[in-house]
Amino acid sequence: MGISRDSKHKRRATGGKRKIHRKKRKFELGRPPALTKLGSQRIHPVRCRGGRIKYRALRLETGNYAWPSEAVTRKTRVLGVVYNASNNELVRTNTLVKSAIVQIDATPFRQWYEQHYGINLGKAKTGAAAPAKTEAKKEAAPKKGKKESTKKDAKKEAAPKKEGEAAAAPAEPAAPAVVTDNTRRKLAERRKERIPLAQSLVDQFAAGRLYASITSRPGQCGRCDGYILEGEELNFYLRKLQKKKGKAQQ
Repeated sequence: MGISRDSKHKRRATGGKRKIHRKKRKFELGRPPALTKLGSQRIHPVRCRGGRIKYRALRLETGNYAWPSEAVTRKTRVLGVVYNASNNELVRTNTLVKSAIVQIDATPFRQWYEQHYGINLGKAKTGAAAPAKTEAKKEAAPKKGKKESTKKDAKKEAAPKKEGEAAAAPAEPAAPAVVTDNTRRKLAERRKERIPLAQSLVDQFAAGRLYASITSRPGQCGRCDGYILEGEELNFYLRKLQKKKGKAQQ
């Protein structure tokens, strides 16, 4: 049966040996650690003593994470492991264990914050707009070495399509969401009671990644749940990560 977690093979307190009076039991089996990795969900049920079922998660990619100061919980994606107090090898291999510090996707919490307070925590994407403008200019400018389109080409383009070819309808722009006066008043009242966010948390929302701590045991319950780091706890782990980066650069 392999490694056993029973005490029948141990000596007595006096040093004498014990008689083996029964066989090993399945519930005494010593199993290897789950070492849950990041990936598409894969959970194995394991029968334990008394018929209880444990859920051995071998791979997980999502979990329920709480935002303590706002008292809200959302299911989000785990992006990676960044710190583990006990073992750096678990960080390198992206192993999900209890008390590990991970980065999670900030999108569900940003959407909730905007819906609840009417404040957008994400910064505007200016980088994507600039290349689009340059491409438009390139298309507008005439290319060297090629003749301009003639009148015949223009007539061909303007000619109606053959029968059976349906003309593509122009895409209509999406109508903006209508915000009523009642909603505006409600958002204004909520903003008055709002707790201002720390700059470190605002920067994380802008980057789209939040630091969180795992509080569940993925190898026992098959879940990877936790909470977002805030306040002194967040500052503590940020210092740890900065110190770790400094050592890596040396």
